[in-house]
Amino acid sequence: MKSQDETLEEWCRLLLRAFELEDVDVDINEVLSVAGVAAHSVVRPAAPLTTFIAGLATGLKCAAGQAPDGHAMQGAMDVARAVAKAYAADEAQAAPGTPAAGTAGTSAPTGTPGE
Repeated sequence: MKSQDETLEEWCRLLLRAFELEDVDVDINEVLSVAGVAAHSVVRPAAPLTTFIAGLATGLKCAAGQAPDGHAMQGAMDVARAVAKAYAADEAQAAPGTPAAGTAGTSAPTGTPGE
């Protein structure tokens, strides 16, 4: 029987092949880490939404020639992690009975992702 890590590695390779992205290196642990931060900082369903949007941002940056795959992916993961943590901090500071400061649209941190 395969371990969870082996299954995820195999699944990742199959998905990459299906999308003709075999040359893309995916750091599965980093993706899962960001998903975990989103799930615990926002709500559980934020995990797949966050990783999808980070992947979309990565693809758009790469397609526009703004960054190579690895740099764009790490930058997107860094932004997603920072926004999720900022959201949690805003929620923690919100007074009971009032809308939380971060719910209307937490913005990305300033500066270049990954710095």
